[in-house]
Amino acid sequence: MSLTPEQTAAVSTWVAAGDNLSTIQKKLREEFNVALTYMDVRFLVDDLNLQLKDAPQKVDASDVSKPQPKAKPAAPAAGAEGDTISGEDDLADGDLPPAGEVILDVDSVTLIPGAIASGKVTFSDGVTGKWIIDHQGRPGFTEVSQPGYRPTPEDAQSFMRQLEAELQRKGL
Repeated sequence: MSLTPEQTAAVSTWVAAGDNLSTIQKKLREEFNVALTYMDVRFLVDDLNLQLKDAPQKVDASDVSKPQPKAKPAAPAAGAEGDTISGEDDLADGDLPPAGEVILDVDSVTLIPGAIASGKVTFSDGVTGKWIIDHQGRPGFTEVSQPGYRPTPEDAQSFMRQLEAELQRKGL
């Protein structure tokens, strides 16, 4: 289906304003009586060479007992052995990361059979290990520096958030 120049301009304006695909789909139906599936809207945005904006994270500032999200550090230089999610390079040998901070590295090349991604992690209490993601998307740990170690719930949550963000960034 092709749109009129007016409809195409409206879609471009909506994308530039930060609307998501469902909102664009709804506006097309309501304002122009054009019924498209979600996937058709996705293809339309791609065909128009438009880039959707990421929705900003909502922060609940009313509950100070919840940890607040931290700003992402700048990306490391290309060609580094692993991509560092947080300031691992700022730590001197033997220093522990600040309380509640987990450091995650992603290997540039994954050579572990059965793994689609791998890397290293340092938990806030200084315990280190290697992690993998298998072909079914399940995370696992190998070579943990403390046998039988289980990270704190905060560290586990931080690890999973960082891992998800990094894997999305890499397109995995």
